[in-house]
Amino acid sequence: MGLLAATLAACDSDPDKRCVERDSYTSGKGYKVVDDKYCKDGSTSGHTWYYGGSKSGSRVKSGSFSKSSGGSGGSGVSRGGFGGGKGSSGG
Repeated sequence: MGLLAATLAACDSDPDKRCVERDSYTSGKGYKVVDDKYCKDGSTSGHTWYYGGSKSGSRVKSGSFSKSSGGSGGSGVSRGGFGGGKGSSGG
């Protein structure tokens, strides 16, 4: 039973989680993906985790900064607040 719990806990990692430069967004290309160490180090500003989306080269787009949104296109359900936060319209 303990082995099963450990296996399930390991599967709960975020394979579609990438560290990005928050200010690197380019229309049509998305955010620049950087080494995970920049997001793991709390003292490094300007970098954050980005969930889901599609990666092309060193860029990722159509995801979300919110883990709870599922990261499948950035259209997750947000509950308990007003407004939609920071985002962009398609085009």
